[in-house]
Amino acid sequence: MADTYILGIESSCDETAAAVVRSGEELISNVVYSQIATHHPYGGVVPELASREHLRAIVPVVRKALEDASKTYETIDAIAVTQGPGLAGSLLVGLSYAKALAFAVDKPLIAVNHLEGHIHAVLLEERQNGNTELQFPVLALVVSGGHTHLYLAERRNSAWTYRNIGHTRDDAAGEAFDKVAKLLELGYPGGPVIDFLAKHGDPDAVKFPFAQIKHRDRNPENRHSPDELRTDFSYSGIKTAVLRYVEVHVMAESIQRRREAIKSIAKLKPEDCLAHCDRQTLDLVASFQHAVVNDLVSKTVAAAVDHGVATLMVTGGVAANSELRETFENRAAEEALPVFFPSRKLSTDNAAMIAAAAYPRFLAGELAPADVSSDAGLRLG
Repeated sequence: MADTYILGIESSCDETAAAVVRSGEELISNVVYSQIATHHPYGGVVPELASREHLRAIVPVVRKALEDASKTYETIDAIAVTQGPGLAGSLLVGLSYAKALAFAVDKPLIAVNHLEGHIHAVLLEERQNGNTELQFPVLALVVSGGHTHLYLAERRNSAWTYRNIGHTRDDAAGEAFDKVAKLLELGYPGGPVIDFLAKHGDPDAVKFPFAQIKHRDRNPENRHSPDELRTDFSYSGIKTAVLRYVEVHVMAESIQRRREAIKSIAKLKPEDCLAHCDRQTLDLVASFQHAVVNDLVSKTVAAAVDHGVATLMVTGGVAANSELRETFENRAAEEALPVFFPSRKLSTDNAAMIAAAAYPRFLAGELAPADVSSDAGLRLG
């Protein structure tokens, strides 16, 4: 079969990205324009600003991806774009551009679910590493700033199917990281800086017990088969617990001092925050991360055992967290489960994963109609 070169475009949140991938298995180019500097003063993504930055960046980012791949608009075989889920305005910029581009250069357009893209980030790199045979069924945890989902994934010929068996009932895990970092004045995004600071604190200093979520399906009388078992998550409670800890232990003054100390730093690094964190803050951060990681890992591994899966995948922005990776590897090894992660550069939002996820759809002829529209709440499976 002839090689197929797909141009991927991703704009679901605060990163404008374009990439070229060959036949779903080789990364040819990967360009990401980050908006961290734009949103940093606000401690989180401002949707209107994100849309504006996408408008500015999308044309040069796509041109750069093609140039790096030694490709032109005419020599690619298809264009893939994120349809959803994500921020409505951000999605609209990417999809509108991709539709116009596909029409102008007469190339097929493939609409991709952002969550499926994260799963294919793992598959893309495993194929590049020569691992083309995964054992099924696969359980995939997609964990990021906007999502915490568990999917049972199967492959039938070249097509993939997904069944959601769990999700967060409130905040996503990555969202909790960002909000705790904002509360403690540690900068944005919160995940990387908390991961760095946690290594300098005591993870057992503060106890953060998680509420036990009750499921009707855990009662055998309400369940017709093991396939109906669900595993849900919740991270609003621990975010509130951190706030209460800050109030009870009167940490407002130290937080204010840190705010004043770091506000003039143009490009804030985790090391800058460390220099202005006391022992109490470091212990709180380490304990918070430890609790979230243990909750994610214990529930995911338990779900893998419940459903008898053969392979575990962990992907999304939070999959770059070093403690999460180490804990997953240790717990999965206890259950003799192979666990796969994307590289850190493909953990966060990128277009390579969109182009990779589009390839099976291209083979199946699943092309987007001319009137395809973005869907901020698009579901997978």
